[in-house]
Amino acid sequence: MTVPDSSASSAAALAATVLDEEAARVEAGRAEEVLFADDLLPGVGSEELSLKRGLVMGGGAATFVVLLVLNSLDELQASAFAILAPDIRDTFGVGDGTITFIGAISSAFVVLGAVPMGWLADRYRRGPIIGWSSIAFSGFVFLSGIAVNAFAFFWARFGVGIAKANTIPVHSSMLADTYPIGVRGRIGAITAIAGRGVAVISPLLVGLITEIANGPGEVDGWRWAYYILGVPVMIAALAAFRLKEPTRGQWEKEDVLGEVIEDHDPLPPSMESAFARLWQIRTLRGVIIGFSAMGFGIFTAPFLESIFLEDHFGLDSLDRGIAKTAGGIFVMIALIYVGPRFDKLYRKDPALVVRLVGALIFSSAFLMPVQYFMPNVAGFVIASIPREVMLFTAFAMVVPMLQSILPYRLRGLGAALGTLYIFFTGALGGGLIALMFADAWGARTTVLVLSVPTTLIGGALMMRTAKFIKSDLSVVVQELQEELAESERRKQDPDDVPALQINNIDFSYGKVQVLFDIGFDVKRGESLALLGTNGAGKSTVLRVISGLGTPSRGVVRHHGRTITYVSPETRSRLGIQQLPGGSGVFSEMTVHQNLIMGAYKHRNDRSDVQRRLDRVTELFPLLGEREGELAGNLSGGQQQMLALAVTMLNEPDVLLIDELSLGLAPTVVQELLKHVDTLREAGQTMIIVEQSINIALAISDRAIFLEKGQVRFEGSAAELLERDDIARAVFLGDEGG
Repeated sequence: MTVPDSSASSAAALAATVLDEEAARVEAGRAEEVLFADDLLPGVGSEELSLKRGLVMGGGAATFVVLLVLNSLDELQASAFAILAPDIRDTFGVGDGTITFIGAISSAFVVLGAVPMGWLADRYRRGPIIGWSSIAFSGFVFLSGIAVNAFAFFWARFGVGIAKANTIPVHSSMLADTYPIGVRGRIGAITAIAGRGVAVISPLLVGLITEIANGPGEVDGWRWAYYILGVPVMIAALAAFRLKEPTRGQWEKEDVLGEVIEDHDPLPPSMESAFARLWQIRTLRGVIIGFSAMGFGIFTAPFLESIFLEDHFGLDSLDRGIAKTAGGIFVMIALIYVGPRFDKLYRKDPALVVRLVGALIFSSAFLMPVQYFMPNVAGFVIASIPREVMLFTAFAMVVPMLQSILPYRLRGLGAALGTLYIFFTGALGGGLIALMFADAWGARTTVLVLSVPTTLIGGALMMRTAKFIKSDLSVVVQELQEELAESERRKQDPDDVPALQINNIDFSYGKVQVLFDIGFDVKRGESLALLGTNGAGKSTVLRVISGLGTPSRGVVRHHGRTITYVSPETRSRLGIQQLPGGSGVFSEMTVHQNLIMGAYKHRNDRSDVQRRLDRVTELFPLLGEREGELAGNLSGGQQQMLALAVTMLNEPDVLLIDELSLGLAPTVVQELLKHVDTLREAGQTMIIVEQSINIALAISDRAIFLEKGQVRFEGSAAELLERDDIARAVFLGDEGG
């Protein structure tokens, strides 16, 4: 079949038009990207702050010292497993692959606890969370020592990982909220120095305990290391219960706004919304992907290294401890320099910090083959020193860097998200590969295959991520400024808080952005019409309000309370109810059964359920008359009436209606409009999405017109009727209508 030239030209013209429209949309999205001057970004361009002054500003060193001790003791037991892996292998009679898998997967167990720990950290006081977790950690370390076989040891390590999980999301968020931005690099470096210091001592300590406990002909001396290591953790855990809870986000607020605004009645974030929002932070996403790639080598390398030292050079546990000590000493020396350098570099340009982290990681990959092909132990140890210095220097800078770009309400879950991806991808993937190939390939080949390419990839991804950090910090600034503006508005007129507020909302479906800087208020008792052509983003706005979609930027408030990251279930309990367009009933159930299902969450109070049923049947008498009929036998208008009645059973504070007239005959629509108008006269707060200007304006006080995801008009219904250009866009627009 031959296509006529005219048809081909029309198709080409249509394709060109579509491409041009999409290019314009993408360009519009770029134009809306928030980017503030460097000196407005949190912590950038600020005056130098001494560590002593920073600790004083944070209320003293107690929080820092307690968390430092707990973190260091965690490093002690982690190093113990790496050193004792060959002894544990011999006791249980398993292969290299098995013990390496247990070691690597033990790290992955942290992820199972990290997410609930992060969830708790964003909701409750963090001191008790740290205390109880550390007590559990101490108990499981002891159980590791009394394990009778590899299976029991595996489950003891499982418990250690779960309890240990508080270290990353809870410790880091508490330190970030306690101490100023200007000293976070030094606090992170000192924490790393203490951890490495314990790691330097632990090989000698663990090796010595094992040697003494073994005695002639014994191989179970490693158990005593676990019996002893849990005791100091238990002591430090008790101090955590007395730590003062800091104000969340106080230092970002102080730096950006010059004052600290407290939210005395915060609503808890939902995990789904939090993760959706966090994954849209491009710097965080790049770091997570980079570290996930590196994880294949990071979590298996320590165990494979110990096995290599024993098998290739014949080193026992004490000798292995001595061999691993040298690198740790040089790491400690390097970190003394890194902390102040990080704080200085971050004040100058945060992007330089990210590039430096990536460059150090990338460069370290070239040193690993050199290390593993050294002919003797001395060469092996010397070659390991620059690589360890590069890696641990980079690792020490990552956490304080990320704490600055995370929304302060989501710091715990932000750290947990990174843990989730890094451990599941890296530790589990690397552990499985080591399990399958370590015995056949040997420790050296396995560690090089796992570590070198993944470290190169991780470092390259990190360097590429540097270009996003200023934009991500700018979003933090905008959110804080909006929070201050809202606080000032409430102080000036506390009795005039809108029922619903939408500010600076951006939203995307995947890579396609559909909302651009949307903002409007809905007053109590007001009926607002949301108009626009097909694809303008009207229904998406309702999804964001009801919690079915998480914006990449912006805030949603209900009577002044921030609900941006609150779950749809919580929003429903607060009174935000949505009537979806199209069919909203169970067609195979009767009218009465639909109503009973609509009142399901109130089922524990039968008298309340009956009161609600009586109210909606009074509003919609027809439903009372036909309560025994199947909903599917009702007309389209009657089904929509039933759907509205089900929504009204929950007595909404804010009612969202998405195209009530969709697919209905004009006469049916008029009947429904009478009911909606009755609700309006009764003072029901509503947002009504409609294609028809006439229908929307008949039941609304004010209107907003959207075009291509942006607000083009906001004003009274009378003003909208005077705008012929908007009327033409709705009725005659190219996108339909």
